[in-house]
Amino acid sequence: MKKRILITGSSKGIGKSVALFLANKGFDITLHCRSDFAAAQQTLDELKALGQAANVLQFDIADRDMCKDIITKDIEANGAFWGVICNAGITADTAFPAMTGDEWDNVIHTNLDGFYNVLQPAVMPMVSARKGGRIIIMSSLSGEIGNRGQVNYSASKAGVIGAAKSLALELAKRNITVNCVAPGLIDTDMVEGLPISEIKKMIPLRRLGRPEEVAATVDFLMSDGAAYITRQVISVNGGIA
Repeated sequence: MKKRILITGSSKGIGKSVALFLANKGFDITLHCRSDFAAAQQTLDELKALGQAANVLQFDIADRDMCKDIITKDIEANGAFWGVICNAGITADTAFPAMTGDEWDNVIHTNLDGFYNVLQPAVMPMVSARKGGRIIIMSSLSGEIGNRGQVNYSASKAGVIGAAKSLALELAKRNITVNCVAPGLIDTDMVEGLPISEIKKMIPLRRLGRPEEVAATVDFLMSDGAAYITRQVISVNGGIA
């Protein structure tokens, strides 16, 4: 039976690139979306065209009960995931003095609570399967060095680094590795509206990253060659930090 991978936030952008990379390596993919089911369906069609088994789960990673219910039912029907990639996340950028409670709560509940909400129902079946596994958490450059206007986002992404490092210690004896990938400025919908020409001047490589470059890093961490890498944060940021 092929190894199954759950990738949250995989209807487009980095998540979609990761899904395509891993499908090309022979993994069966479970996509996830919160609201854009049409985009997820398009990605699903692309995966199936590669000859891989794939399906889509739709839920809000901030909704704990919904996560547990849908993920548990999928595992009961199809078996434990060998890998989980927590990629879904949101931003609500504004200067901290003007940040509302909702802007803080929504980002923290999605990006940080989502770590628990997605992984808690998925981890024990991985352990029980006794086949090892991979967990990869998408953090951010902002979670490593901070960024003005992103106090909420930086807090959430720094939080998942701490959570991942702790979980890596708990799961190491089960041969389940846990690592973070921390992208910098990647050419996706999340950079729309930013002063790109000015931002490029701050990046030593003088360009934005491509989703495929983040996906290639995830692809390596999922490989047999990365079996001795755990509890690490791998930055993909063009040398900005």
